[in-house]
Order: sequence, then C-alpha cells, then structure tokens
Amino acid sequence: MKTDAIILTNGRLQDIAAKTAHGLIRGTDRFQIRGVIDPPTCGRDAGEVLDGKFRDIPIFDSLEKALDTIGQVKYCIIGIATKGGILPEEMKPTIMGCLEKGISIVNGLHEFLSAKPEMVQLSEQYGTELLDIRKPKSRSELHFWSGEIYSVKSPIVAVLGMDCALGKRTTTRMIIEACAAHQLNAQMIYTGQTGWMQGGKYGFIFDSTLNDFIPGELEHAIVTCWKETQAEVILLEGQSGLRNPSGPCGGEFLVSGNARYTILVHDPKREYYSHHININKIPDVSDEIDLISRYGSEVIALVLNTANCSEEEAHRFQKQYADELQIPVLLPLYEGVNEIIPIIRQLISTDKK
Repeated sequence: MKTDAIILTNGRLQDIAAKTAHGLIRGTDRFQIRGVIDPPTCGRDAGEVLDGKFRDIPIFDSLEKALDTIGQVKYCIIGIATKGGILPEEMKPTIMGCLEKGISIVNGLHEFLSAKPEMVQLSEQYGTELLDIRKPKSRSELHFWSGEIYSVKSPIVAVLGMDCALGKRTTTRMIIEACAAHQLNAQMIYTGQTGWMQGGKYGFIFDSTLNDFIPGELEHAIVTCWKETQAEVILLEGQSGLRNPSGPCGGEFLVSGNARYTILVHDPKREYYSHHININKIPDVSDEIDLISRYGSEVIALVLNTANCSEEEAHRFQKQYADELQIPVLLPLYEGVNEIIPIIRQLISTDKK
C-alpha cells in the first residue's frame, strides 16, 4: 500500500527547481500524495498548477492548514532540487514542525538532515525518521563493473537530454506506462532521487555514488532487472547532458550500460546550459546525435520539452526537427508518447533475431 505524504515546496512549485515535486505530482507508486505546501499557489490543485490537469492534490499555505484539512500523514517530502543540493533556510521551520508532529522527512538533497543535531534530536524525541535518499551507500554495498552487461539480451535504451531538467525521468516513465498499456514488458532503471521516490525498484542514485563504482552500479541494476523481470526492453533514466560543463554525464549509459539506442530530450528554446547563461551554448541537436553515434548508440527519437512553447510553436518545432533529422519527434505534453511504441516493438523484434 502507498504511504500518505505531503510535499514541501515552500513557494517554488512553479520553479524548475521543484522537479522532484513535479515528478511526484505526475505519479508515484511509493507514496499517496495528499497535498503540497506552497503559499503562493495555495487554494489550487497541484496538477492544474503543474500542467493544467486536475489530480485532486490540494495546495496549502502552511503545515497546520494541511493537517487540519487532510489529517495526519506519515511523510513530508522535500520537493525541490536546489543548485548544489543545499537545504533552503526558510524550509527548516516547517521541517522541524513536521518532526514535532510525528511526521518523518524524505530528503533528496545533498545536504543531509541526519547530519544536523537539532533535526536528529527532534527525530529521536518524536519517533520519526530522517530519510536522506542521497546518502551514499557503504563500500560493501557497491558493485564494480564486470562485463556481465553483455549477457542482457533485451534492447537497452538510454533516455538522454541535451541538458539538465528537461524531463528525462518523466519521458522515461511515460514510455514505460505506454508500453504497459500496449502489453510490452518495459522496465525503468532510475538514476536519481525522484525515481526512487516514485517507486523505482531497479536503479541507484548517480550523483551520490563514488565515481569508480558508477559503471558497476549501473550494470548491476540493469542485469538484476533483466534477470528478475525478463524485460523485453530496458530504459535508462539519463542525468544532466553529455556536454554540460557543470556535470557532464551520459557516456556511462552508452558505454558501461551498453545502451545501443537513445531517445534524446531537447528544449528548442533553451540556448545555454543550465546555470551557465551567456557562457556555454548548447550544441545543435544534429551535432549531439552525431556524438551519440560515435559512442555506438543510435538515436531513435527526439522528445521536445515544450513547457515554454505555445501549442503552435511546439508543432512548428516538431515539423522542423522531423524534416531535418528524419526521425520521429515526440511532443509528450500535447500528444503523449505512443508514437514510440512501434519503434520499440521493432527493437525487440530485431534483438530477438
């Protein structure tokens, strides 16, 4: 059974930094989201604020108002991913208030609550938990790359992005759901804290894993998933971007994860890498596809993040890239992802031969 939880965004629900909250609002198999604490948008439905779809998740201006309305919950989830993973000072009073009311905290930031004496004291006093999802595993729990990845017979597809915060995890989850609706056994390897919060069974948290063990943890997750589920296709949730200078990432999925196919996510209106305005320009999509091909992976579709586009602009970009690249171009927000299903069926059929 799902466990009741509320999400704390504290005024940033409409900010790209609230991508953890956005993912949980769209869906989670681990928690039952009962509400969101976000004063500027209080009184509205979180789904409608996010993407115009009512999801019966009310927004409140305070913890007290939330509990008065929905009753007690077991967890409060910190719903933002800040630059550097730092806990905002203004969130601390609400977090401490939760602990005092017997509510445990789920924290996906790099700054650990279990390292704060005042939080630990309250947690122990009121019998609650401080779940620091990004806390690194012990050395004994980690795996080194062995080459066992080559025993996996199913196609492995990396969902990579041109940059951070483009919807790689959301795209992956949508494709998994679409595959299930079409009776395809597709499985997802999560690589971030939100993927775990959404109920991911197979995966690891990439950016809190010692670099030497990232290839092995990725391989172990894929191999375990394949052995236990006999997945027909496995999708890897990508992180950052191949050439994002503040966190280059992607080669591991293609090389260590043996992802011979890639779905690439792009925002046609984003000119510079995140946090590097006027410093580092994002390359052309065609150039990124060429780079991915040099890793031995074929880009089978382009997904457009159109959050900053009108519907007319979105379809214009779709046609432009489809004509230029001669691959399917998906608009998840407007058309869903069903267009990828025949392509995945073809991958499965080809790999079985």
